[in-house]
Amino acid sequence: MFSGSLVAIVTPMKDGSLDEPSLRRILRLHKDAGTNGIVPAGCTGEAATLSLDERLRLIDICLEEVGDSMHVIPGTGSNSTTETIKLTAAAQAAGAHGVLIITPYYNKPTPEGQYQHYCAVAEAVDIPIVLYNVPGRTGVNMLPETVALLSEVSNIVAIKEAAGSVDQVSEIVELCSITVLSGDDPQTLPMMAVGASGVVSVAANVVPSMVLEMVDAWPADPRRAAELHHRLRPIAKALFVESNPGPVKYAMHKLGLIDSPELRSPLVVLSKEGALKMERGLELMRQAIRK
Repeated sequence: MFSGSLVAIVTPMKDGSLDEPSLRRILRLHKDAGTNGIVPAGCTGEAATLSLDERLRLIDICLEEVGDSMHVIPGTGSNSTTETIKLTAAAQAAGAHGVLIITPYYNKPTPEGQYQHYCAVAEAVDIPIVLYNVPGRTGVNMLPETVALLSEVSNIVAIKEAAGSVDQVSEIVELCSITVLSGDDPQTLPMMAVGASGVVSVAANVVPSMVLEMVDAWPADPRRAAELHHRLRPIAKALFVESNPGPVKYAMHKLGLIDSPELRSPLVVLSKEGALKMERGLELMRQAIRK
């Protein structure tokens, strides 16, 4: 379930509400492209500003559109253990195939606090759990030793690793057998070279077939995987010229994939400077889509 190309899907919005027609359109795109999994309500999906009802509606729409053709793994984490349990239980009841749970943010828990947080959630539900380590968003890193301890919990099965360190991925792989997924598109191939099984990708929102092909090419065809890595890297970097998901929503709107680049406050659409930086990236995306 937790391997290959999974897309950290955006939450299309229009006039402050979920844009369901756009969401269904991009879900069908991923179904046609063969994307292995859908990850709604993550950082790219603006989870921090979504209500519980909106999160559950996202899950329902994803399941309606893709069924069992790909796995639906919504983000259910927060910086409160009680809230995380509530969100995770709701996702399980809605029919999600697994959940992605971010390390508690703002509180900056110690390794012991992180361990107790995830154990409490895992004990409260029986749905497969993917840890999510993204220190740039949360302000705290999850150490490989903590990951190894958590890997012993039966329903903690994978980690989305976005600490920006291939060496840290190497340590995790050396310490335990948990499935590792890249959480950083430019580092996906290097991470797979040391043992990762795939990616939860932002770039797959705009070039799903290319991301899937790169992941599938490794390790049988390393030359082809490397070629695709170098084609994807500037695209992925362009998607972070400003705070995610502003750039990717801008790109998807320009490419006709969603009706509006709207974000939920306090995020705002790209500045003029950011939009100018995106133009080269957009041309690369158009070229990739045409191929």
